[in-house]
Amino acid sequence: MSSASINATTISTPTLDTESSVLLQSITSHGGYAYARMATLAAAGDLRAAEAAREMAWEQLHSGPWHSVLPVWRDAYSMACLHVAKFHFSNGEFRDALRALDMGIIMGGPLLRKDLDSAIEVVSAAKARQYDNGGADADNEGGEKAGSRLLVCPEELDKSEVLRILPIGSLSSKIVGKRSALSLEGFLRDAFLSGSPVIITDCMAHWPARTRWNDVDYLRRVAGDRTVPVEVGKNYLCSEWKQELITFSQFLERVQSNGCRCKVPTYLAQHQLFDQINELRKDISVPDYCYAGGGELRSLNAWFGPAGTVTPLHHDPHHNILAQVVGKKYVRLYSASYYEELYPYSETMLNNSSQLSRHSID
Repeated sequence: MSSASINATTISTPTLDTESSVLLQSITSHGGYAYARMATLAAAGDLRAAEAAREMAWEQLHSGPWHSVLPVWRDAYSMACLHVAKFHFSNGEFRDALRALDMGIIMGGPLLRKDLDSAIEVVSAAKARQYDNGGADADNEGGEKAGSRLLVCPEELDKSEVLRILPIGSLSSKIVGKRSALSLEGFLRDAFLSGSPVIITDCMAHWPARTRWNDVDYLRRVAGDRTVPVEVGKNYLCSEWKQELITFSQFLERVQSNGCRCKVPTYLAQHQLFDQINELRKDISVPDYCYAGGGELRSLNAWFGPAGTVTPLHHDPHHNILAQVVGKKYVRLYSASYYEELYPYSETMLNNSSQLSRHSID
């Protein structure tokens, strides 16, 4: 995107401008007559109509299981979010504009994704100029910054704390081997083809994320007003587990205030954060190891949570490379040959998860 477009005073939506007629026809053919009327009024400058159209599309997105939602309604939601964002942006309400655009990315369809991404760049640039000119500090949403400027203090690893949280007998198991800056050939030969786990050290030192992501001020500055989906609760197998949409600043405050163990943990899990927030994507690079099996990268996700967060024992349908950027993580692995002995759930939605907890292994 050119500097001229980033410094624009209006949001440009070329795809929406050329595809809106066809999209509205498709929406109408699926019963969305009222939506089409509201969207037409929104395009003519009616904010209430834009908000009404967004609410109509939202209801369609929640009318049944996510996989059964018609793709046209996801695109309809993106369209309405763009209209709403335009109004907020023209009024200088940059935070509200960003939330509308993020919701369009998270819940919307692919048709208008380029418009959403370019609009976010324009709004973010305008917000940065406002901050540089002494405007309101949008990064302090929800109050003063909580706790230290560092997300994780560079203190010595407390071995007694590790022993306290690990299941009994953990350290009697085989420990995964470590290799320093393992070559791609060595990775293929010694790990990938043999199906053996390995810890690779000294291959992420060049990532800007290694220092930047431990800086709360940096995270607030580049992502503080962005809306992200988080999981709230002990884990996804618990009855009280739920999902919320909050700003990244609000999420950081919850992470930093999690010192009280009575609080319910909030976790950003398996979200395509780097597709959504390009500034964070620039802080990392995809390791060559990810292409060892040939083909395209399946997904690039982020996990971000407070100390004590536990993911239930489970298996994924594809190979994984975990890059631990900040903090530490204990990972327990079992060979796929022990699948049945790990008591998987019989329900289709949970059959990749074990009924065992880390404290109930027999």
